[in-house]
Amino acid sequence: MTEAIALDAPDDDRLDHAGFLALMGVAGALQFSIAAAQILLAIALVCWIALIFIRREHVDVPRFFWPLAAFGGATLVSAAFSIDPLASLVDSRQLVLFLIVPIVYRFARGQRGSTLLTVVVSCAAASAAIGIVQYGILHYDNLGQRVQGTLGHWMTYAGLLMLVLGVALAKVLFGERERTWAALVMPALAVAVAVSFTRNAAVGACAAVALLLSLKDFRLLAVLPIIAAIFIAAAPGRVTARLISTFDLKDPTNRDRLAMVREGEQMIRAHPLTGVGPNMVWRVYAQYRDPEALDQVNQHLHNVPLQIAAERGLPALAIWIWFMATLTLDLGRRFYTGRHRFLTAAALATVIAMFTAGMFEYNFGDSEFLMLFLIIVTLPFAADRPVEFSDA
Repeated sequence: MTEAIALDAPDDDRLDHAGFLALMGVAGALQFSIAAAQILLAIALVCWIALIFIRREHVDVPRFFWPLAAFGGATLVSAAFSIDPLASLVDSRQLVLFLIVPIVYRFARGQRGSTLLTVVVSCAAASAAIGIVQYGILHYDNLGQRVQGTLGHWMTYAGLLMLVLGVALAKVLFGERERTWAALVMPALAVAVAVSFTRNAAVGACAAVALLLSLKDFRLLAVLPIIAAIFIAAAPGRVTARLISTFDLKDPTNRDRLAMVREGEQMIRAHPLTGVGPNMVWRVYAQYRDPEALDQVNQHLHNVPLQIAAERGLPALAIWIWFMATLTLDLGRRFYTGRHRFLTAAALATVIAMFTAGMFEYNFGDSEFLMLFLIIVTLPFAADRPVEFSDA
């Protein structure tokens, strides 16, 4: 249950509770409105800064935050050498979202992380229900009009549900309570991802499920082909055809993805150290456009490592890999030492889902996706820290 705020509680106690409530609001609101989530994040940020000054707290962060901060620094260097420095610098405001890590580390201590993820799963269930209604009743059932919930884009919608699907399965396999609710929600999450026609999210979800099953018992992987066969048999023809097209090299969109790889390679060769600049790929796309590319202009290259290298340079990519490696290794150590296994398993599933889907979509540059990703992966580290104030 969410902790109540006592009227006679000290100011710093109230700030602690308010910051955590705002953080829960961020995690839940991401499924419905980026504006609401950012307002709540601003409130959590104010509470965090106020506690630093009132209590003179030392700012603590998990180890993986330092390569993430270094990646932010490399981004600013790239912006300085961009083909349009001012525009790239403005686009780099997304780096502020990295502050989610110390905010979660401060407010989501102890058992609060499990409570926060219950909110995430519940809100995602509502979002999935909206998407299923859109598909089944409102005829959002084709590539021209795709399921997107209340969000602005189907990629964001499917990407968020992909992450929460991993959280829900981690709760079923490794949670100590509220497992039934997570199990009930999972089918809706899986269906919503499938009917969004978003192949990268489907692939990422499969990778997360495979990882979680292998962490629980490697023999459980034998269940996956059975689940896949049942899904293919039961799914609508359009959904099945869309998923099968993932492996069709003659599919125009797949050929377009391969063309983007060649375009990205050319951009990297021309600007190996600092890239073309944050949010500049679309500006130079026509210059490097491959003959097999479908569109005259693309906002990004639909691949996280390729996009980072092309727009920020190879040093930035190396730092990002350092961040991912540090995060994954630290989570792996925690899981195998038995520390907060549900939270850690959920974080590991989030990492593998993001990375796998990120081979086909630039999800690390999506604000809503990045916010939820950073929240989930920070929770196992925050859980080691006891709640300092009384739960009045």
